[in-house]
Amino acid sequence: MHQSGRKPKLLKDYAPPDYLIEEVELDVALDPKAARVAAKLRLRPNPKVATGGRPLVLDGESLTLQSLALNGKPLSPQDYELREASLSIAAIPAQPFTLEVVTLCDPDANTALSGLYRSRGTYCTQCEPEGFRRITYFIDRPDVLAVYTVRIEADRATTPVLLSNGNPIAHGDIPGTGRHFAIWHDPFPKPSYLFALVGGDLASVPDSFVTASGRKVALAIYVEPGKEDRCAWAMESLKRAMRWDEERFGREYDLDVFNIVAVSDFNMGAMENKGLNIFNDKLVLARPDTASDADYASIEGVIAHEYFHNWTGDRVTCRDWFQLCLKEGLTVFRDQEFTGDTRAGPVERIAAVRMLKTHQFPEDAGPLAHPVRPASYIEINNFYTATVYEKGAEVCRMLQTLLGREGFRKGLDLYFERHDGEAVTVEDFVEAMADISGRDLSQFMLWYTQSGTPELACSLDYDPHAKTARLAVSQVVPPTPGQTKKEPMLIPLKVGLIGSNGDELPLRLDGGGPLSDGLLEVTAREQVFEFRDIPSPPTASLLRGFSAPVRLTTSLDADQIEFLMMHDSDPFNRWQAAQTYAVNLLTAAARGGSLQLVRGKEAARLAHALGATASDASLLPAYRAEFLKLPSESDIARELARKVDTDAVH
Repeated sequence: MHQSGRKPKLLKDYAPPDYLIEEVELDVALDPKAARVAAKLRLRPNPKVATGGRPLVLDGESLTLQSLALNGKPLSPQDYELREASLSIAAIPAQPFTLEVVTLCDPDANTALSGLYRSRGTYCTQCEPEGFRRITYFIDRPDVLAVYTVRIEADRATTPVLLSNGNPIAHGDIPGTGRHFAIWHDPFPKPSYLFALVGGDLASVPDSFVTASGRKVALAIYVEPGKEDRCAWAMESLKRAMRWDEERFGREYDLDVFNIVAVSDFNMGAMENKGLNIFNDKLVLARPDTASDADYASIEGVIAHEYFHNWTGDRVTCRDWFQLCLKEGLTVFRDQEFTGDTRAGPVERIAAVRMLKTHQFPEDAGPLAHPVRPASYIEINNFYTATVYEKGAEVCRMLQTLLGREGFRKGLDLYFERHDGEAVTVEDFVEAMADISGRDLSQFMLWYTQSGTPELACSLDYDPHAKTARLAVSQVVPPTPGQTKKEPMLIPLKVGLIGSNGDELPLRLDGGGPLSDGLLEVTAREQVFEFRDIPSPPTASLLRGFSAPVRLTTSLDADQIEFLMMHDSDPFNRWQAAQTYAVNLLTAAARGGSLQLVRGKEAARLAHALGATASDASLLPAYRAEFLKLPSESDIARELARKVDTDAVH
């Protein structure tokens, strides 16, 4: 038994819901202490499940039940069972039926900031992963998708803005009262975790966007009054993201409006609710006199990430929370590609790998190591991790590397075509990639199911008589908690061979044709790749672009690493060579407790290589600036691994 006393949920125990909810009509009367929610649900037995008179079980927490009616007939307490976290109705029709539920909740008392809450006078919702059950009784799981129509009413003086998902269809005053209403309709089926509602005294910054097909979309960013002058960058970022998604992935926005709400007390950072993204305002607001370059970059990236969820997360969502990486890892990959395409691509790649090595690699090596798709959990909130997000993005990147940019785009198109409006699994995603490419990706699935960071060891031997270079590669996936025995992975290894004059050598595998993209596929524990027609001893550039999230060990000596610093045509590997050279120099100094090593000829060689790159006008200025950054103290400490002398590192 776990210390928490809660039994873990297991992926293998997944079962589809007994009932499906097809339409939801919500009538929400906002009140600080007693918000009234009248829900009209149109349900039907799930045809994929033999319900056989099974009870209807609805999730619910911190709710006061006012009334319940089945097909228009009020139910008495004897007709249902009400528990702390659920509502069960035993006598359910075998045909489609309507359930009407009226509940009260207390937004002011909701300090969990999950469900409907009120902070600084603004009503707000957060429903991922399981917050909708704090708004009304519901089958609160991601594989129950419904079309929502939402009516909101509130006091006009204190709450003049009323927003929800979808398109606005009506609004007006309620005669004889100081209250008003707004009605929103979202035509696209969505799970309850994507429901959103906002009510408050907010100012708006409007704009518009014309889609590739010529539709005009009304855009707006809602903020606390007085903060309107800090929204321009967020709006520009949103429009760039919308255009990029059309051009790169063919994904056009689908509603008439797209709203962003930025409030001070939103606890999730940002949330991709369909058509109504909600942000903590630190991820929206920026002005040149108060924000740094890093602030601007962060806002652009997060605005894009939440918008990209419109297709990878909203239109196609995850079947269960075990599939969290399906929406988050894929969307992180997409926002990284956006930043790489619109800014300095190599710098974005370096930043992503830094993040991975700093946060995810230690996670993989620690007691909480888990696969990109976990097999079990007790509390799903604990799995919003670097493994699910950052490593999940690397898994998508590897698919693009294996299939090529065009092949990956076709696979993603097929994925959307097959599963639009559905809740799906990792298998569905990978199957689309396999079908479009004609490849067997069953071994690749290990990236989703095995935890730990693979370790790749590479050594290159040159035969001057045969004019061949022999690359020996071995892989090990270390044991992790719950997974002591690991299978070899499919690892895309991008390589290059560089001649003594600094030029790239053409790659021809012995017994095969030209290797134009330098991509090798490591599939066994040990493999050898032999390149022919190599005129002189080459220097190997390995794992170009960081083509797989692995730890790499090579036989390169200091002279070869210095050579790569000067001549590698792959910008990531050129940077990595400089980092490796500097880390080796600094760790040796830290171990020896002497500064002589960082003042000698090795340091001079490093300075020379850094200077050559800094003065190379053919390279992007942002890349040259990144190249000049020395490894951080945490990089050095991570390399030392044990018994770290912090004073020596510093």
